[in-house]
Amino acid sequence: MKKLILLLTLLLCITALAQEKLTEGVITTKQTMSSDNEEMQAQFATIGDMTTTTYFKGDKARSEVSSPMTGDIITISNGETNEVLMLMDNPMLGKQYALQKNEVTEDQLEKINVVAGSETKTVLGYECKQYMVTLSQDGVKMEMELFTTEAIPVASQQAAMLGDKLKGYPLYMKITMDQMENKMIITTEVTEIKKGAVSNDKFDMTPPAGYEKMVGQ
Repeated sequence: MKKLILLLTLLLCITALAQEKLTEGVITTKQTMSSDNEEMQAQFATIGDMTTTTYFKGDKARSEVSSPMTGDIITISNGETNEVLMLMDNPMLGKQYALQKNEVTEDQLEKINVVAGSETKTVLGYECKQYMVTLSQDGVKMEMELFTTEAIPVASQQAAMLGDKLKGYPLYMKITMDQMENKMIITTEVTEIKKGAVSNDKFDMTPPAGYEKMVGQ
């Protein structure tokens, strides 16, 4: 259960930024979850669609999302240092943080298959290219359909996870996971973009007081 919560935490922190180059502002994305498991589907139906707010400035980004299942989650990434700070205030696990490098090993990359698709999708006026991804992690099989644009200069966690196999920033993503014969689908799409100045304080990589380091960090 703990691994599932952490996996959902990472997936729910997926962000989408919207063919002009954007360097600073705030974007909003919507996440919808569904499952063929009746118990999980009932929980998802109770939660409803979730909203992620992302602040971005240059190669830095901060994502914020809250839900009854995962609690409050903040993810801060620095594209220059390749560092990611995740802060999680979870009802089951308490306040925890993880600070790590966004690195992918050769062994991990060998388990990931990325194929460029032939379709395109327009999201808020930006034409995006299709990519199909398959991978397996901790016994969970994943299939991902992404539509990305290279007009977004902000570092993407999804792109980092896939190494140089993926080009551009995902503005739309559909993830299908199979775990213990249960299927889960998470769809994420950008719904709004606001240009404007963002304070540097949003991207502070220092864990706040009251947060404990995650086990295994």
